Order: sequence, then structure tokens, then C-alpha cells
Amino acid sequence: MRALVIGGAGSARVEEVGEPVPGGGQVVVDVRRAGICGTDVELFTGQLAYFAQGKTRFPVRPGHEWCGVVSAVGPGVPAGWAGVRVTGDTMLGCGNCARCRAGRRHVCADRYELGIMGGWPGALAERVLVPAWSLHRLPDALDDRSGALVEPGGNAWRAASAAQAGPGQRILVCGPGTIGLLTTAFAVAMGASVHVLGVDESRRSLARSFGASEYWTDLPDVTYDAVVDCTDDHRVPALALARCEPAGRVVFIGVSGAPSLIDSRDLVLGDLTAIGILGASAGLRPAIEYYADGRVDPAALVSVTVGLDQAAEALAGQIGTGSGTKIHIDPGA
Repeated sequence: MRALVIGGAGSARVEEVGEPVPGGGQVVVDVRRAGICGTDVELFTGQLAYFAQGKTRFPVRPGHEWCGVVSAVGPGVPAGWAGVRVTGDTMLGCGNCARCRAGRRHVCADRYELGIMGGWPGALAERVLVPAWSLHRLPDALDDRSGALVEPGGNAWRAASAAQAGPGQRILVCGPGTIGLLTTAFAVAMGASVHVLGVDESRRSLARSFGASEYWTDLPDVTYDAVVDCTDDHRVPALALARCEPAGRVVFIGVSGAPSLIDSRDLVLGDLTAIGILGASAGLRPAIEYYADGRVDPAALVSVTVGLDQAAEALAGQIGTGSGTKIHIDPGA
């Protein structure tokens, strides 16, 4: 089959690779749609922190935002999975350690991250191999575009929930990228009033369409019940603490390339709760539910869909995202 392979920093191409064969408890999925995100770009550039940590090495077969149809099942997997339209978890824990047994597979020390860490091939390919336990069924109400946005949606749902979004709450979301805009949409759907902070005016109308009541490029001197950092700017965590109301919550889901320094006295003296978000696992099912019943519509994030042969160009930034934030790959195109 055909799959995108990143052979080294700045080098990627579609190659013929071996067909995946499902082992015990595994399935093969024919990929219908896969998204490219910032993590995939960092894999392509070699700047992902996992390289320096020895958790990832070239060659890499990326792709962790996806949906498709189960085409083959391995031993021990109910035959009823065949033909089912699905998406799946990125964080593939061992299933045996104390963290996994406690329901925290996403922080398993021996986990794979599909298409990212540990060498498990990703979904920027015609087919992908995954454990059956990681699957989530997609209702007919979700098209393939929305199905491949469940993974970022799961992250965003977790961020909005960690901010305790609800009626009467005013929340600042820093960064109008995919996660920031989806966090905005989920928080608004939960009843909160959301302001968005961007670096320029380019995302104003998109942020408004996802429910933002205000969009700032120069933040006024106001505070919020919660602040969510969805950026890769090492300066924003300190800003988040400074703009959070006493006894409020700061949520960190963005990861910067440089250390993000905060003064812990601001955290203590403000009686603030700080929460880090790693992975979408616990948010996948809620994201599907919010998408399916129309409380959140992620469709506007995707304005460009190309075939697998153009995936390397997309990683290299040679294909624009138009009015949205996301490029999708259709391996069947």
C-alpha cells in the first residue's frame, strides 16, 4: 500500500510499504480522511521534542487525526467491527501497568503514540493498523471531515472542561489555531462567554464563527475566570497567570519550543488551579457527541483537501489552508 514516510528532517515522500496485518486484538482500517497538524509539521522539520528525548526517530510514518472503515479484524476481535466507520485514540498504552489499569493509558510510560512516538505507523496512508480497544464508532451524522476532526476535538473538549466552562464563566482562549477555535466552540456550547487572543486579524471572522464574543490582538487590562493557552509561545503561560482571576483556572495545552517560565508565587498567591492537557483520549467520545448533535460544528476548520500524493507538500507548507486552519488528506483521491 501507499503511505507517507518522513525519512529525515525536511524530507518526506509517498512510498510503497507492506500491507498491515492485524494481530490479536487489532484491526486494519481503510483511511478515508486524515488531518495534518502542528505535531506532524514538527515531525517533518525534526523539531519535535520527542526526537531529542529518544522517543521518536526517523523514518516516521505520521498521521494521528483520522477516520475510516474497518476492513480486516484480527483474532479475538468481534466480527461485527468489520465495515464499521470509526476513528481512534492516538495514545496507545500497554494496558497492563498501574496507569493503564486506572484508566490513564494516555500517560502510560510504555505507550505508543500513533504516527508520532514509538514507531507505530500513522494514518497518512491508505490503511492503518490499530488496537480494537482504541476505536470509536462514528454516527452517520458525522461526515468524514468531522470524523477526522474528532482527535483535535477531544483535546479541545478536555481543555474547555478543565477550564470549567459554563454559564456565567468568562474565558480567555490564547491562540486561534485548530485547538483554540475548537476550545472556544466547546466552551461556548457549555455556556461560557469566550474571548480569543490572536497575533493578528487574520482569524477574527473565523473565531467569531466559532462563538467568540471578542477577538483581541492587543489584550485590554481585564481578567478572566479561566485562561487557556493553546499557543506555542513561551511567553503566554505567564500572561495566562497574570490575566486569571484569583481562585481561577489556567489550562495549558500548547507546547512551546523554548522553556515557558512562570513565577510560582503568582500561582500560589492567586490561589490558581493549573492544569496540563496531554492527549484527547478522555475527550473523544464527548467530541463525537457534540459534533453529532450539532452543538459544535468543526467543518469550517478545513478548507483544503488534497490527495496523498500532495501530503509532503502540505507538510512543507507549500499548500495554503485558505480560510480555515487545517489541511486534510484523502488517500483515495
